[in-house]
Amino acid sequence: MEIRLIKENEISQTCTMIAKTCRISLKYYYPKKAIEQVIQSLDEEGLKKRISFTHFYIVKEGDAIIGCGAIGPYWGSETESSLFTIFVDPDFQGKGIGKKIMQTLENDEYFLRARRIEIPAGIVAIPFYKKLGYEFKNNEMIFEKGHFKMEKYR
Repeated sequence: MEIRLIKENEISQTCTMIAKTCRISLKYYYPKKAIEQVIQSLDEEGLKKRISFTHFYIVKEGDAIIGCGAIGPYWGSETESSLFTIFVDPDFQGKGIGKKIMQTLENDEYFLRARRIEIPAGIVAIPFYKKLGYEFKNNEMIFEKGHFKMEKYR
């Protein structure tokens, strides 16, 4: 298994993995229309845009992309950062890959320079992020634009 920054020729395969993950892992928690909106926002153009302002990592097992995650500045802040686009292929969930993605992101320069890290979390990911020390932003469980805002102070 390899975790590294994404290359241009891996964007399409990453989009396919994200779409598969959304359709399988979110189907019991979100309406189909909402899932398809997430997938559409992370199509090739959406992913290229995300890559342009983040450090975007992928997880590869052989030739397959089985996970991804990104970190970038929080609205241009030098002391805050945000985590984005953290997905693990459903066939590989529960094997510690999400934790390895988070370790990679938490060793990135955007994390290390920040005092506060925010993550827009889907409902299925809340227990995972809580185990890693993230809490609801301002201790309020607020659902906004399809996510719960969580944060961690360093």
